[in-house]
Amino acid sequence: MSLRHAMLGLLSAGPASGYDLLKTFELSLENVWPATQSQLYAELGRLAKEGLVRVVAEGPRGRKEYEITEEGHAELRHWLVEVPPNLGRRSDMLLRVFFLDQVGAVAARGYLERLAERAVHEHDQLRGIREFVTSQGDDALRLYGDIALEWGLRLTAAQRDWAEWAAGRVAALEQEKTLEQEKAGQAGAG
Repeated sequence: MSLRHAMLGLLSAGPASGYDLLKTFELSLENVWPATQSQLYAELGRLAKEGLVRVVAEGPRGRKEYEITEEGHAELRHWLVEVPPNLGRRSDMLLRVFFLDQVGAVAARGYLERLAERAVHEHDQLRGIREFVTSQGDDALRLYGDIALEWGLRLTAAQRDWAEWAAGRVAALEQEKTLEQEKAGQAGAG
């Protein structure tokens, strides 16, 4: 996904200013594709230059309201159904898991427990915006916004479950090693 397509998607629901887009982004798309104010405004300029959006109103202090053009709709439709999604096979988090043996079981378990806590926090944040998402716009926007939100809820729940399971596996291994060391110590003492 790209910022350009996120903005075209938002503008397909109706005209909006850069500020309006930023606020909608913060409330709905930030969990999917975060962006800063400067990125949004720079992308709006590029979209306008390419003829994918146009300014339909100008207000005080340079406020501009944009709407998507037919070319913008065509680009959005093309991206939605013809461009294969990038499924992002790289994971900084999982790469670290591969090397957790380098920090010892206690630190490894702590890392995994923090991942579980983070997933719980993100899950709670998503649950907190459900009412906002389901109260937005027309039926299609509510439906597809809720579908995307449900993916995030299920993903964070799965991340939490996996991290708790993994921390439990590390704890069990740690316990096994302790028992083996105790047995070896008792055998050596006897």
